[in-house]
Amino acid sequence: MKVLNAFVTLSLLCSVLLANEITLDANTTKETASTPGLERYLSELKRKQIELDFAKVDNESSQLRDSWIQPIQVQYNITRQNPFNELDAPETEGQNAAIVINQPIFKFGGIYFGIKYAQANRDFSNYTVEQQRRVLIKQAVELLMQIKQAEMNIAKQQLQIDNSKINLEQKQEQFLNGQLDSGFLNNAIIERNVAMQALFDLETNKERLVSKFATISDLDYATAEIPYLAFLGENEFLENNIDMKLIESETEKNRYQKNVTVAKYLPSVNLQGSYNWQKNESVFFINGSPQNASSPETSYYKYGVQATLALDVNSLNDYEVSRIAYLKSKIQITDKKRELKALFEQVTQNLENFDKKIALSKENQKLYNELFLETTQLYKAGYKTAYDVDTLDNSQQIEVVNQKIYEIDKQLELLSLYEKLSRDDVQ
Repeated sequence: MKVLNAFVTLSLLCSVLLANEITLDANTTKETASTPGLERYLSELKRKQIELDFAKVDNESSQLRDSWIQPIQVQYNITRQNPFNELDAPETEGQNAAIVINQPIFKFGGIYFGIKYAQANRDFSNYTVEQQRRVLIKQAVELLMQIKQAEMNIAKQQLQIDNSKINLEQKQEQFLNGQLDSGFLNNAIIERNVAMQALFDLETNKERLVSKFATISDLDYATAEIPYLAFLGENEFLENNIDMKLIESETEKNRYQKNVTVAKYLPSVNLQGSYNWQKNESVFFINGSPQNASSPETSYYKYGVQATLALDVNSLNDYEVSRIAYLKSKIQITDKKRELKALFEQVTQNLENFDKKIALSKENQKLYNELFLETTQLYKAGYKTAYDVDTLDNSQQIEVVNQKIYEIDKQLELLSLYEKLSRDDVQ
């Protein structure tokens, strides 16, 4: 009995120690995943759901890690019967109880690899949740950037409408003075109407974006500021990439799964033990009268060791499946790195193109500004109309808005890189 008690105590102690170890590891992973930054753009409800996903991963991983520890079976049974089927005969009663364990203690590394597999699976699951979190963050920030762009496009369209109205007024005056036929005036009216309809479409699109943003963020889009995303180097992008960490953790998980599969078909040793107690009451007859007789209570314990070996015709196929999964995940690491490098090169090229657009817009702005200043002087001298001055002023402002729109386009390109980072160190 002392041996049994010692074994039960040791098993429970091991369980507690392992649980503490996995909890510390899980907290470290969650701290890394919950660093402040872009997450502030998510609503409180979204953040709560993500926290619960991480908590679920931790508990499921702890359950998987401790699955090798078998439960202690506590049994109790009581029976009553009337073996003589007579109303005046007393019932017999039997009671028995037992505490039984059947605990694996050696599986040729199966226990060790099972624990390591559980830890690797926890890392993989946490990275999966983190990846989903990054997707949500990107959606929120992307929508906010698109809303700001929509507001700029609306302002730009207003300027274009002003120019179309100026053009229409010029054409009206020229038509009334007999300088143009009605076809030119009609075209000016159509141009103004098309510009107005485009404004309505832009306003509708903005409202759609605002509605979507409100479903995943608690921030007021009108006062919320978009983050500034700095350019990343390729090495930094690859080394802190959540997609790479996810595949690497999956490879590690598959490696331990392969080892677990092998150990499953090797000999295993179980420590068995039980403590039993029983008490019985019986009935016998003396001169036709039933008499009760109670046997003394008895208790005993037993323990031993059991060795087993699983002989399964599918063992080789089972192992081959796990080995192939491991080899495939190793290949996916290289493939994913190539995919991410292509993404980085694409974003870099897009950023260069937007820089060219900004440079061209600045040239246009400079040209419009020079023309505006010259036209203003000519207007004062009576050689140009106020229409000409206002048109050039509006065109100059349109280029300023274009530059701001292109800057947000650059931030949207960088956001596709930041989405895949495993950290949040942005302004």
